[in-house]
Amino acid sequence: QVQLDESGGSLVQAGGSLRLSCTASGRTASFSFMGWFRQAPGKEREFVAAIIRSGGVTTYTDSVKGRFTISGDNAKNTMALQMNSLKPEDTAVYYCAASDRIPTIINTQGAYHYWGQGTQVTVSA
Repeated sequence: QVQLDESGGSLVQAGGSLRLSCTASGRTASFSFMGWFRQAPGKEREFVAAIIRSGGVTTYTDSVKGRFTISGDNAKNTMALQMNSLKPEDTAVYYCAASDRIPTIINTQGAYHYWGQGTQVTVSA
């Protein structure tokens, strides 16, 4: 059984920073990649960033490139998302996700097996 727990969501002013964390427990040794998704009110859940555990290759959606940084600590089974220069349009529930599939496609929801409950990020103008 796998559990993913997110933390770090908060209310922040535009231009500010937040750091989200995801802690994995259970059968984590099989994870090949992990990612962050977000869902704003009334919108579909969308990909934000992902990291391949072996080698640390990362990928981002265009709207967060240069502002967000994803990182992982395989030994501690944790993942983080450093978010800088936040904008009101970044407001959403942010979800941590993980997969044990071969990392060929890592920016779609269907690639992930395991999901956290989400943490709310609100950016005020």
